[in-house]
Amino acid sequence: MRVAELYEYRRFRLIEQRLEEPWPGEVQVRIEAVGICGSDLHHFADGHIGGITTTYPIVMGHEAAGRILKTGPGVTGWAPGDVAALEPSQFCYHCEFCRRARFNLCLNLKFLSATPYPGFFRDGVNLPAHNLLRLPPAISLEEATLFEPMAIVLHSLKQAAPQIGETAAVFGAGPIGLLTVFVLKLTGATRVWAVEPVAHRRAMARAMGADAVIDPVAADPVQEIRSDSGGRGVDLALDCAAKGDTMNQSIQVVRPGGRFVLTGIPSGGYHTLDIDTLRLEEIAFLNVRRSSDESQTALELIGQHRARLAPILTHRFPLDGIQRAFEMLLHYEDGAGKILIKP
Repeated sequence: MRVAELYEYRRFRLIEQRLEEPWPGEVQVRIEAVGICGSDLHHFADGHIGGITTTYPIVMGHEAAGRILKTGPGVTGWAPGDVAALEPSQFCYHCEFCRRARFNLCLNLKFLSATPYPGFFRDGVNLPAHNLLRLPPAISLEEATLFEPMAIVLHSLKQAAPQIGETAAVFGAGPIGLLTVFVLKLTGATRVWAVEPVAHRRAMARAMGADAVIDPVAADPVQEIRSDSGGRGVDLALDCAAKGDTMNQSIQVVRPGGRFVLTGIPSGGYHTLDIDTLRLEEIAFLNVRRSSDESQTALELIGQHRARLAPILTHRFPLDGIQRAFEMLLHYEDGAGKILIKP
């Protein structure tokens, strides 16, 4: 099979690898579509993600869907030709945190696309059968790739616990930010501000339901949101960008006693936060690490709202076009939203 390997800073190559027969309990899948995530872009553009330095070569891609080629011994309920979303997290189910249903904190977690576990930018993969998610009726394989970012959004909002009638600000209108805006409106948020410097992404935020959009290059988002909310601030701010000063701006638009959720991954391991505002106004500070057990719910939600969400998927590239795909996303070219790789 072909594998797209990021072999050095900002450079991909295709290599050939053998796809072994599936082991007992495994399913062999032909990968049909994989979304490029912001975390993939960190490895490509920054050479690190958060405080973790990228180790080359690395095979990325964790937002995948595919078609079953064959099943290993002992697998039931799946057959060649079936389609599925592919869960990239492999949990042990036995550690302290798995037993508490905090699966994303699993002490023995294997996350496909984090070294040394290769991701889905390749032609095929063998996965444990329980890592396959059956697709709702009518949802396409391309649309199914949104399940992983949607699961992160659901996990983020589970942390935030939005209430009907509350207001929210979302910093960043990449795919995670766009889905966050969408789900906030579903939960009954009365007014949602989206802060995004890229014009076409502000337009997409409007389409996802944002009541107001702000260009942080042209205006101070803190002043704008404070003014627009009558000086009160918002009940909830979610930073889905984690770039520049968005973390502190998110804190500064929250009302006293509100919540700040960091969904995005900042570059580097240490940052200066406006602790005085967090403390004096008793703002809850919540963090997000991927998702836990929200994947199936995410798929069902996508199936229910596929017509609204499909426009997030803007571009498709073959596996041998992955270099160009990442460069397009890096430079926000051609109205890029979610870009899919189709091996």
